[in-house]
Amino acid sequence: MNVLFSLIGRDVLLALRAGGGIGTAFGFFLTVVVLLPIGIGPDQALLQRIAPGALWIALLMSVLLSADRIYSADFEDGSLEVMALGPAPLEVVALAKALAHWITAGLPLAVAAPLLGFLLNLDAALVPALAAAMITGSLALSMLAAMGAAITVGLRKGGLLISLLILPLYIPLMIFGVSASAGTVSGPDTSTSSFLILTAIVLVAVVVSPVASAAALRAHMR
Repeated sequence: MNVLFSLIGRDVLLALRAGGGIGTAFGFFLTVVVLLPIGIGPDQALLQRIAPGALWIALLMSVLLSADRIYSADFEDGSLEVMALGPAPLEVVALAKALAHWITAGLPLAVAAPLLGFLLNLDAALVPALAAAMITGSLALSMLAAMGAAITVGLRKGGLLISLLILPLYIPLMIFGVSASAGTVSGPDTSTSSFLILTAIVLVAVVVSPVASAAALRAHMR
């Protein structure tokens, strides 16, 4: 656990110092939220209906935008090989990097999304359900993004390949995330069931992603 927390702290500190990945993700998210009402027009009822789905799409794309930075710097300077030879299993390293990405990219965007949602005329009654669903679901987004980054590490144009590999896995998250975010609109039973399924997907991603990421990294370092 000490190694896990040390690796998370290291990656969070490096991400905050670099700033590029966080700033790019947040800038992209803000751009989508600001430009979407301009493109759709003044139909406030339409904006209110699509607001949860639009925020989820913006979150998904913003997380993918910064995914290729999860392993690339450490792979290029040899730090990843040192970590692989260290006392901690590579699965712990992969988990730490995915959690660091979530803390620096996924979580801040998930927290900010309900507030920025008012630019899309988001119904105030949906804010608690939307915040809970996005904070929970963003963890799985980062976990799956880290798995894609591990598969494509060291490859040119890896960001595009990550999108192609991971987008199909994001579809269930989108479906149940948007349904859970609908709150009272879709009915309490539907919203609760969707949130429970979303939580189950997140737990599966937390278990599977580090194992798959570690296997992919070992294949690249042979």
